[in-house]
Amino acid sequence: MDDLIPVVNKLQDVFALVGGSHIAIDLPQIVVIGAQSSGKSSVLENVVGKDFLPRGAGIVTRRPLVLQLVHQKANLNGNVPSEANPEENSSGQGNEWGEFLHIEGKKFYNFDEIREEIERETDRITGKNKGISDSPIRLRIYSPNVVNLTMVDLPGITKVPVGDQPQDIESQIRKMALNYIGNPNSIVLAVSSANTDIANSDALKLAREVDPLGLRTIGVITKLDLMDAGTDAMDTLMGRIIPLRLGYIGVVNRSQHDINTKKDIRKSLQDESAFFNNHPAYRTIASKMGTGFLSRRLNHLLLSHIREVLPDIRSRVTQSITALQTELADYGDPVLTTRASKGALLLQLLTRYSTMFCDSIDGRSKELSTTELCGGARVNFIFYDVFPHQLSAINPVEFLSVNDIRTAIRNATGTRQTLFVPEVSFELLAKQQIARLEEPALRCCHQVYDEMIRIVSQSQPKEMKRFTNLRDRVVDVASNLLTQALEPTKKMVTDLIQIELAYINTSHPDFIGGSRAVAQLMERRQDKQVKPEETPKSLAQSNSSAPSTVPSKVLPAPVPQSTSNSTITSSSSSSAETGYFSSFFGSAAPPKKPQPRSPQPLMPTNDLPTATVGAQKDLLPAQLRAQTAQLTEHERVVTEIIMTLLQSYFSIVLKNIQDSVPKAIMHFLVNHAKDHVQHQLVANLYREDMLDELLEEGDQIAQRRTQCIETMKLLKSALEILNQVKEASYK
Repeated sequence: MDDLIPVVNKLQDVFALVGGSHIAIDLPQIVVIGAQSSGKSSVLENVVGKDFLPRGAGIVTRRPLVLQLVHQKANLNGNVPSEANPEENSSGQGNEWGEFLHIEGKKFYNFDEIREEIERETDRITGKNKGISDSPIRLRIYSPNVVNLTMVDLPGITKVPVGDQPQDIESQIRKMALNYIGNPNSIVLAVSSANTDIANSDALKLAREVDPLGLRTIGVITKLDLMDAGTDAMDTLMGRIIPLRLGYIGVVNRSQHDINTKKDIRKSLQDESAFFNNHPAYRTIASKMGTGFLSRRLNHLLLSHIREVLPDIRSRVTQSITALQTELADYGDPVLTTRASKGALLLQLLTRYSTMFCDSIDGRSKELSTTELCGGARVNFIFYDVFPHQLSAINPVEFLSVNDIRTAIRNATGTRQTLFVPEVSFELLAKQQIARLEEPALRCCHQVYDEMIRIVSQSQPKEMKRFTNLRDRVVDVASNLLTQALEPTKKMVTDLIQIELAYINTSHPDFIGGSRAVAQLMERRQDKQVKPEETPKSLAQSNSSAPSTVPSKVLPAPVPQSTSNSTITSSSSSSAETGYFSSFFGSAAPPKKPQPRSPQPLMPTNDLPTATVGAQKDLLPAQLRAQTAQLTEHERVVTEIIMTLLQSYFSIVLKNIQDSVPKAIMHFLVNHAKDHVQHQLVANLYREDMLDELLEEGDQIAQRRTQCIETMKLLKSALEILNQVKEASYK
């Protein structure tokens, strides 16, 4: 069991070399806290049996002192074993010495030199004017007169700053102390003086903040010999005022006169024992008082505590090794110096990048997210959710008014009066609406391009992260490949729209056609034939007439045969111009008898002043438009038919575009990038003159890899030591 404390001491040295920022393992230790001049330093010197700590007025301990005591057996002649081979000091005693971690390999046999080194190391960090620092000084003392212990002496709690100490000196010391005693594996040694009220003890107040139940706090009461006559500290020592599970231990330190006269500590310990044995109040508990009992008690507590937390320490060390191995794998192996090895490494990295790029698009990536869409799934979302929604938002007759359709029809008939619907007007209106599909189609191209750029930046092997130059160049080459493929993709998408505009296929099997358009129109008009304002007489007259599938308002009145024949002849002669519309519109009903009517007036876009109308009545304005009022029955019917045909044909084109645009983007952009990314990377980057530049590691990467390797070696050594302790201690 006594071997556990030296093991923890070795672990402390290992973790001190590693650095606490990388290894977060709380080791068992005893932390000494107390108010300034409460006797902390004297307690530690009594435990060691040597004068080695700096002394003086005001705050003396200005840096944490990690004190590791190692029991060293001596030979019969008083010397240490021969393998230690110590040098005799001036007193002729070579069985006690100290070592500092910051001075490797040097042994201090003169404890006055140890004090001087502590002062020099303190001044080196904090200056010579009472400054403080949380950087610890690590001192290991070997002696046959000590028990195995590990203690941390912290600066005393002070209230008023002196010298160049900061104004918040009290809060800084409290923060430093809480950082050490906040370790759940630490034992708090709270030092308080007996000649002050224990309820006002700064040490106990600070310890209660991290250990409110007093489970790992042991109280040390100093200066019992300085209490007023007739008083004692029995209530405090017995835990009646502030109870602690580990109890209280009283000690008697050397006075300032004893220190000045260099009274031997061994003689001081004898006087301490005599004080407790002869004191009327303390003689009953004398066996549990004094520095000797305090050392043994601390040794027992620390050993028991180490035994309890040793399995957790082993587990934490193992976890740290695993974390370092993972981090080291991310950094990869050091870059070899030969040109062949660099070329092989570069080619391997380019191949891995190309594979990750393609796998991300195809959904075969090993790092698939469960919280959001990524890679090719985002492209699929654009094709089947975003793009169809944008297309469906386009209404083919949204920006077409009745007047626009009538104007198109009149322009298509030229100098002739409108008799049938010219096919030219339908094609003109259809092409105008089809052209509106180009903008969302091109927008889809750019959206997919943006997602591909995202995949380019995210598809990076872990081994490539350390080569910043290579990573940037790979992203540039892959991005340029996508940029070059974007223009052919956009051209193909534009050509798809132009293909639809080049030929209006009215023979498409899904096209509603003229006959069905007229039939639907007649059905709608028949549903609206009977109106509430019609009288019963008019209804009776309507019922007495011959049945017809065409509403009476649409059917024209009978006309003389000659007039009808001439009209039909005229219709036949103009069939070449009217196209397929004549097949259904010309046979809908006999034409009406021509009725004389005034021509439709033309509305100038800019009204002329009233004073000049008479003078310029024979002049036409530069821009004309059809009159919006007085829409004839014939124009109303034709307009509704045109709208029905536009919606039918537009839905056909919409399906074609919705199907062909994603295919074009996949072929010209996505698949092109997948098929050529590795070729482009190798062609542009796999060059001998670029090997050194591309495979240049950052200084931080190389430094961190070295730290990980060294830290992992130290932790593996610590784990081996822990495993040996386990075998030796638990048999």
